[in-house]
Amino acid sequence: MVTAFRLIASTGLHKGDREYQQDQVGLFSHPRANGCVLGVVADGMGGRSGGRKASDQVMLTARQLFERYAPETDDAAALLRQIAEEAHFVIKLTAVSAEQEPHSTIAMFLVNPTGDCHWLHCGDSRIYHFSGNRLVKRTLDHSYVQSLVDEGEISEDEAHDHPESNVLTACLGTEEEPEFATHQIAELQPGDCVLACSDGVWHYFSPDELGSVLDSLSPREACEFLIDKARTRARGGGDNLSLAIVKIEALEPEGLLPTSARARLSRR
Repeated sequence: MVTAFRLIASTGLHKGDREYQQDQVGLFSHPRANGCVLGVVADGMGGRSGGRKASDQVMLTARQLFERYAPETDDAAALLRQIAEEAHFVIKLTAVSAEQEPHSTIAMFLVNPTGDCHWLHCGDSRIYHFSGNRLVKRTLDHSYVQSLVDEGEISEDEAHDHPESNVLTACLGTEEEPEFATHQIAELQPGDCVLACSDGVWHYFSPDELGSVLDSLSPREACEFLIDKARTRARGGGDNLSLAIVKIEALEPEGLLPTSARARLSRR
């Protein structure tokens, strides 16, 4: 980035109308590198204990590996893949003792101090990149319904209310090696926002609605608003909800420091 900036971030988590919480969300600030942050959403599946064990394992693996990450020398994309692969392996081992087979989606984004952003996902938890209120890019679900859209058999609108919208074609913990999708944003700009969320959130909003909310509210206010509105629209039948938001803000030009030193993670 050519101007000073700061990262403003928040997370939201709610069990919705379910009896128990299987989603997990994390937003980790790097212990040694200012302006380096990792956001993670994991939607666990496999019964009360199975799903939660799976999503907990995603968070534990992400935190441990991120703490060893060196932004100046390490490959961010390789780190995200390592987190996903190791979490997948441990979740498979957990299945031996779990009451039901544990599985989890994963949606992760990593922002480096120099402003580049990397993401990886598996399953139907999503990542969105907005510039102001305009959608730049989002992940495509690893799901049966998304495959129908890709093949032109149904439209995006029809996919939204398809009765098999919860059938996944890839997730962590399966016998087969899961499919990972990756993306890189070369340089985030002031006004950009990155959102990771489970299907309990995105299912109730169009991209235009999400963009408007993220552009007009702080990350903390946006988390609260999106959870409340999703619960209202679910009408008592909503899933667990989890989301992590990072927003880029420009700073005043006085007293500029080198980019790597001036990026800060703050929470509202």
